[in-house]
Amino acid sequence: MSDIFTSFKNQALLSTALTHRSALNENLSDSSEHNERLEFLGDAVLELVTTEFLFAKLSHEPEGQLTAYRSALVRTETLADLATQLALGDKLFMSRGEEATGGRQNTSILADSMEALLGALYLDQGYQVVKNFLTKNLFTKFEQIKAEKLYKDAKSLLQESVQAKGLPAPVYEVISAVGPDHDKTFTIQVSVDGQVVAKGVGRNKQSAQQAAAREALPKWLKE
Repeated sequence: MSDIFTSFKNQALLSTALTHRSALNENLSDSSEHNERLEFLGDAVLELVTTEFLFAKLSHEPEGQLTAYRSALVRTETLADLATQLALGDKLFMSRGEEATGGRQNTSILADSMEALLGALYLDQGYQVVKNFLTKNLFTKFEQIKAEKLYKDAKSLLQESVQAKGLPAPVYEVISAVGPDHDKTFTIQVSVDGQVVAKGVGRNKQSAQQAAAREALPKWLKE
């Protein structure tokens, strides 16, 4: 899977894809540009390739169901998992301050950087190469997402599972909010019957709550 890095013809493009905006303040990257424009492009390419995959695979599913599946495949946590498999966090250029606060493991940064990498790969080698990479490394997660119903609203699923066991509804609590007002990262923990069962990270409280619920779900669905 790491061949994605060595396969780049344009190494300058790869460097830009790996450059977090914080790196530019300390001249830590070979690139003079951060990766957010590539992230914008990669997001669009990812959505198109994923839509094509689902459209071909699930010929009888209605639009609403396809949209739910697509959202599950391209959401922050799924992309961050893929980035972790690639050890992408270790390859990012970022400021010492960002790194000191856990930036290389930050779910949002990993997901955004994964999109930037896909955008760069598209420019460097074209649509089919991106499609092949995602088919091999992302779409293999689809059957698990479908089987565990991870395409559904995680908070609702968790509440249903918990209350079916006679327990009170889960409680969500913000435990940190890091960054400027326009770009905060929230960490939220979810508790069941007074016990913390999972934590989640997101760019707003709602996405962090969903991430925490999604993290807690496998345990409750199996019990």
